[in-house]
Amino acid sequence: MTTTEQPPPAGEAMPVASPVSPLEWFRDFGRPPRIMGLDIARGLAILGMAGAHIGETTDFDWLEPGTWSDVVNGRSSILFAVLAGVSVALMTGRSRLPDRERMPQHRLRLVGRGMTIFLIGLFLEMLNTPIAVILTLYGVLYLAMIPFLRWRPRQLIAAAVMLAIICPPLLALLNALTLDPRGAGVDFLFYGFYPITAWLAFALAGMALGRMPLERAGTAAATLVVGILLAVAGYGLGAIGAAFGVAGGPGTSASSNRASGWETYADALDAADPADAVLRAVFAVEPHSGGIAELIGSGGLALAVIASCLLLARRLRWLLLPFAALGSMPLSAYTLHVFGIFVMAGPGGLFSDNGIWGVMSVMLLAGATLWSAFIGRGPLERLAGWSAERMASAPTR
Repeated sequence: MTTTEQPPPAGEAMPVASPVSPLEWFRDFGRPPRIMGLDIARGLAILGMAGAHIGETTDFDWLEPGTWSDVVNGRSSILFAVLAGVSVALMTGRSRLPDRERMPQHRLRLVGRGMTIFLIGLFLEMLNTPIAVILTLYGVLYLAMIPFLRWRPRQLIAAAVMLAIICPPLLALLNALTLDPRGAGVDFLFYGFYPITAWLAFALAGMALGRMPLERAGTAAATLVVGILLAVAGYGLGAIGAAFGVAGGPGTSASSNRASGWETYADALDAADPADAVLRAVFAVEPHSGGIAELIGSGGLALAVIASCLLLARRLRWLLLPFAALGSMPLSAYTLHVFGIFVMAGPGGLFSDNGIWGVMSVMLLAGATLWSAFIGRGPLERLAGWSAERMASAPTR
């Protein structure tokens, strides 16, 4: 079973044709032109996000192996965001920049997929679980990546670095100077759980990686080294901050922003402490803190995981097939696991149970493997693909 269709972006993996037989699926799934290591990484991201939602973890400590399961918090969604950029690059030419004449179709396909994923995310948010659903961000992120489709890897890396290094302290300073503003637009762009300024940096880094020859072992090995170095640098920066008592995300001034009138602004600004807010934005490394240390460290960890999966897929294909199957239908799997949590906990309910996390992981792996082997492409991946093609084929004037 092979296909020449290029992988679409983040919400789903490369389309999986319905296999002639399960035996052929076991023999052929994940072979070129499909890049199996990316599917495995997506599968790990799905399982990690499930763990972040219902797993019982304690604060991560490198010296305490019992805390290592906390690595799923924040970092799994970052891994997924980097893979979003990789997939966008793959569907628009792989290591070649997309042809100018095909750009309108590429843009429309991204819009079609983004709209579908946004609506699915909206449905999951309406279930009213405490989960910070990421799909609505992803739907908009597709549109945000459109202007960068013809950028070269060096340009994409430069843009990602600028967003990761300049935005955190700048936004922390603005937050302090404006006394912790809040609103739908401000939260989405700057200060929410998934601020697009930070997550676009991950996506652009992934696009740069996707423009490289990922089928080569040398590319994966180099990416692994770079990822490890970035992770060490980022988490080392966070450790330095913690050693000097600088921790946490950008500061807020929830109490001072209620002050009224310019006569109280000076006092409120003094309470907000802009200098301290900027300093914490540099050293913050906690999940979803949005600090430079977190963006560099967790981004590097994501690159290291992707590179490891690319290398392991070459030697352990049979063993890793279930993870690749799960990663070939991440949109369906993500939606299913959120809906499953809703069914078990009810509206507004949430629980933490590693046993249920383990059972859910096994069920997702088994279900995705059987679905992929007997049916092929995931149901919501089919829907997103159909939406993309319908959008691309719409008449234009």
